[in-house]
Amino acid sequence: MIISAPTRFHTALLVASLSFTLTTGSEAASLAPVAAENGMVVTAQHLATQVGVDVLKRGGNAVDAAVAVGYALAVVYPAAGNLGGGGFMTVQLANGQKTFLDFREKAPLAASANMYLDKDGNVVKGLSTLGHLAVGVPGSVSGLEYAREKYGSLGRAALIQPAVTLAQQGFRLNQGDVDILHTATEAFRKDPATAAIFLNRDQPYQVGDKLVQKDLAKTLKAISQQGIDGFYKGSVGQAISRSSLAGGGLITPDDLAQYHTRELAPIECDYRGYHVVSAPPPSSGGVVICEMLNILEGYPLKELGFRSAQAVHYQIEAMRHAYIDRNSYLGDPDFVNNPVSRLTDKAYAARIRAAIDPHKAGVSKDLKPGVAPHEGTNTTHYSIADRWGNAVAVTYTLNDWFGAKVTAAGTGVLLNNEMDDFTVKAGVPNLYGLVQGEANAIAPGKRPLSSMSPTIVSKNGQPVMVVGTPGGSRIITAVLLTLLNVVDYGMTVQEAVDAPRFHQQWLPDLTSVENFALSPDTRTLLEAAGHQLGPAQPANHVTAVLIGAPSLDGKPVGKNRFYGANDPRRNSGLALGY
Repeated sequence: MIISAPTRFHTALLVASLSFTLTTGSEAASLAPVAAENGMVVTAQHLATQVGVDVLKRGGNAVDAAVAVGYALAVVYPAAGNLGGGGFMTVQLANGQKTFLDFREKAPLAASANMYLDKDGNVVKGLSTLGHLAVGVPGSVSGLEYAREKYGSLGRAALIQPAVTLAQQGFRLNQGDVDILHTATEAFRKDPATAAIFLNRDQPYQVGDKLVQKDLAKTLKAISQQGIDGFYKGSVGQAISRSSLAGGGLITPDDLAQYHTRELAPIECDYRGYHVVSAPPPSSGGVVICEMLNILEGYPLKELGFRSAQAVHYQIEAMRHAYIDRNSYLGDPDFVNNPVSRLTDKAYAARIRAAIDPHKAGVSKDLKPGVAPHEGTNTTHYSIADRWGNAVAVTYTLNDWFGAKVTAAGTGVLLNNEMDDFTVKAGVPNLYGLVQGEANAIAPGKRPLSSMSPTIVSKNGQPVMVVGTPGGSRIITAVLLTLLNVVDYGMTVQEAVDAPRFHQQWLPDLTSVENFALSPDTRTLLEAAGHQLGPAQPANHVTAVLIGAPSLDGKPVGKNRFYGANDPRRNSGLALGY
């Protein structure tokens, strides 16, 4: 048991375990996953999902669909879909090749380590999150075009045209669209270029209104005609650098001209017979997911039971220890020697397990880098699988909802506030409460550390799951719990996505817990063991695809091979196949 407790706690734990078994198994309230025979697309906005499915229907592969969806989301999901941000793409091709594309934003060439500090060395609130000084050099267009040219099969114009049409002709807003737009009404009013697009005569848009983005349509046409030069050079690139200068930012034509996408080897690991392929640095996602999986593989999670106090205790402690390494040692591989092989080694995980007290919560302030066993340092996701065996997971971002809340005038391009993902000052929390180290310090041309974790899981060389989510520091743990729900607890992909979540990131020493994630009895046991449990943070939006059956140990429904799950938490998105 988790603690030496009176008999009534043992009874409570049994009741708690039984209650979750009854409410999350085959009797669960989750809808059945969306099923399809030839391919599946799951995104955070229904029109973008339809764009991706249409590409698959026309004979495009999963990469083609991913590119078209990326451009479409820039129009229909402006809170996170973007041309002015950056992201990652994890790819597993039908021939077995696995690769990773890094199109993360970069610090401008004029950036410096202390650029957000005052004369006394204190962080100036808002400088790294709002306005043009918060903007990193965008990478999304470079990444989408790199993917299309190297791994796609359709032409650029065909993949961008749906986004052009949606921007030029507009689209009707539904409740999910409006809910997100309304979160930033006051911020929109502070930037005339943004207000002109996302406010309707200075008032918030309402359900049924049409959102038209003429300037964005022109920018998309320029990309369609000229490729990356249509964004990074010419009138669009000039407008971005001109807006930056006018708004006190640092991005110059040289910054835009020198941007390039990196193709890197993904992080790979094995968990209970499944092969996991995920994001390498400058993402922390793949390293931390594999580190946590390696730790948890030594515990009998299935036998302990879904959301039993003992299983949750082990999962929280795995998160706590892995985030020490995430926040201390990882950074842009062009600037930092990331200890990836050590952090993803199963022997290292065994040393962490040995340090985890099975009956007592760890105390975060007493667990530090350099101390055994750690000796040594808002966003959107979409998941796509096609009929040929290609699988693509893409997470890209403006960082916060609507990024820095500023638009490059005349382009329709919302700009990111990704500079806040750097360590603005060691020991000072960022937007997501992460306390980070010098490995992630600001430097010219450097890419900030990310938690984005586009992930593909395979069995016997064939992809069986594509998964990812937005959510800042919570991305990694949301992906982890979704994987555990499918692999250890036998859930369907929709049940796995729906299940309430919890999150621990070392500092602050508080585990945030969604409603209904833990029974009152389980909470009592965990708190008695020293865990500090707090309220849920803003919801993630997980998108996932299972290939073969609705669950890993299930049977196909008819001829359907693809099963999609859209997270219901954000009241947006769609899983759709054909």
